This record gives sequence, C-alpha cells and structure tokens, in this order.
Amino acid sequence: MEAVAAGIKIIGENYVQEAENAYQVIGNKVEWHFIGHLQNNKVKKAVAIFDMIETVDSLEIALEIDKRCAQTGKKMPILIEINTGREAQKSGVFPEKADSLISIVSHLLNIQISGLMTMGPPVSRPEESRPYFHETKKLFESLKQLVLPRVEMKYLSMGMTDSYKIALEEGANIIRLGNKIFGERARNRLERE
Repeated sequence: MEAVAAGIKIIGENYVQEAENAYQVIGNKVEWHFIGHLQNNKVKKAVAIFDMIETVDSLEIALEIDKRCAQTGKKMPILIEINTGREAQKSGVFPEKADSLISIVSHLLNIQISGLMTMGPPVSRPEESRPYFHETKKLFESLKQLVLPRVEMKYLSMGMTDSYKIALEEGANIIRLGNKIFGERARNRLERE
C-alpha cells in the first residue's frame, strides 16, 4: 500500500499465490502484471487477477489463457517471453521461433499480443546483458512489421534492478524493479545465510 500511495501504477508478481494475497489488500488500485513462469493449473486464477501476462512462451499456455478468458468474457493482453540466451533450462521461446508462435497465437480471440518480454541469462556485470536486450529490441522491431490480427508490438519488457539502465538504453518501455523498490525476497536472503 505504501508503494501504491507513492504512485506505483503497475505491480508485477512472480507467483499467483502471492498475487492473490496482495490483490486482497490492494485490489484494482493498480494494474497487475504476471511476470513469473505460469503453469497451466494456475491460469484460471491468473486470468481472474492479472491485467497482463508477460510470460507467454508456448501455444499450450496461450490456449489455456484463451480458454479461461472465454469463460469470463475477458480479453487478456500478453507479452511473448523471448529466451534470448537460448538457455535450454529456461522458459521463453527462442528468438528464431517467435514469429511462428505469434502467428498462431494471433488467431486466439481472447488474447491480445502486446509485445515482448525477456529476462536474458544471468551475467556478472549489467553491461553484459546489452547484447541480449539489443537482440530482443531488434526482434521487436521486425515483428512490428507483421500484419496479424490481435498483434500490436507496443511493449518491450526487459531489465530488472541490476540491468534496467542498460535495458532502457536498448529500448525497454517496461522494466521490473522489485528488488530496488521492495528489497530482496526473504527466501533469497535465507538461502545465502
């Protein structure tokens, strides 16, 4: 509530359960973005809470979002998550497969593709994230040229507390600053102790 009172207009949450708890306190005073890995069994709850899902990386999850939105009459703005580091263990579609996923998902009636999101691989210095952000921006610009229904490349979500300045220089218009605003997650601190 302090962050909302200070002017925060969008809150991103990584976990549906934590979002449910926060939503009960804050409600519709802000826009809610889902920024974590979304599992099929959490889509129904996610659709009820969130105003945007930033981490769609497969047709399977898009179909589930579309189905749940159809049941409630909601149209969900989504971002396609791009795995620019091409890391097999991480979520996100590889850049070279993004256009085919977007082409298929664009036909789902209850989804609006509003842009791209990337995390980039872990790096030791923020500057090392630049090539990944640059590649995502380049992809974003090329996807703007596609003429598809329900696709508007409007948002480019990339950069977090450590890398947001580089992300902004590379064209981000959504950044994720949870640690900078709220501090590190309690369990992360415990893991290191």
